Amino acid sequence: MRLVFMGTPEFSVPSLEALLDSGHQVDLVVTQADKPKGRGKRPAAPPVKEVALAQGIPVLQPARLKDPDFLWRLQAAAPEAIVVVAYGKILPAAVLSLPPYGCINVHASLLPRYRGAAPIQRAIMNGERETGITTMLMDEGMDTGDILLQRRVAIGEEENFGSLCQRLARLGAQVLLETLERLQAGTLRRQPQDHAQATYAPPLTPEDELIVWDRPGEVIKNQVRALDPKPGAKTYFGGEVLKIWRVKAVTGDFPGVPGEIIAVGPEGIKVQVADGAVVILELQAAGGRRLPVDAFLRGHSIPEGYVLGK
Repeated sequence: MRLVFMGTPEFSVPSLEALLDSGHQVDLVVTQADKPKGRGKRPAAPPVKEVALAQGIPVLQPARLKDPDFLWRLQAAAPEAIVVVAYGKILPAAVLSLPPYGCINVHASLLPRYRGAAPIQRAIMNGERETGITTMLMDEGMDTGDILLQRRVAIGEEENFGSLCQRLARLGAQVLLETLERLQAGTLRRQPQDHAQATYAPPLTPEDELIVWDRPGEVIKNQVRALDPKPGAKTYFGGEVLKIWRVKAVTGDFPGVPGEIIAVGPEGIKVQVADGAVVILELQAAGGRRLPVDAFLRGHSIPEGYVLGK
């Protein structure tokens, strides 16, 4: 199939590579603008752009999808379908109506659940045990189009955003290829979404990163998992940000107030929460490296009785 591919982050790369490996003709790649990265804040290309340029595929990075020059370039490519994988912008009607097979989106949730920008993080944060991939025929709404295919996967109890994102990216590539094959064969039946069952996954905010210690331990654990490896859950110690990367929840009655450090040792830093405690197993001081708790304690003093979050 003759295609245009629209995508931006690392999640999009397996789908683009799968299309190229399977013999589809990707004539144009559309991605978001280069963004400053690192301490020097030098412009860095999105992962999808790097792959496209390495394969000799032309790349467009339009500021506006309604720009006449961009739409002309898109029309000139004459795609049979446009594949969209985590591109990051809502497509206007002029783009959606262009290809005869439509615009096919790979979304990392079981729609209509978790429509929006952060479906993987929100699913983990909410303690879901299952998620998946949906391919969808896009319309002008936010993840509201008809479902084409879905595949389910279990979420591991200790799985974090990074590992689940990689698994879903690989699965998304497989489901995309099957979707295109069945579309061409005419064997795919569209399924309208039940909008009454919709839930939403809005973008993460700085408030999502802050640990609130008077919540249950499992809620805090899920928050930590959902924000690993970026941007990381955080609290405050001595007026400085302390990143928390891995914890386990412990039920029971402990003396103290939420956020109070009730035990410190190489096996973990135990912190009071609503229904017991969480034991911090991996953390990072401001300006430091991510470390297991025993290595962290060799270079930092954490007193019992201190209340985190101040």
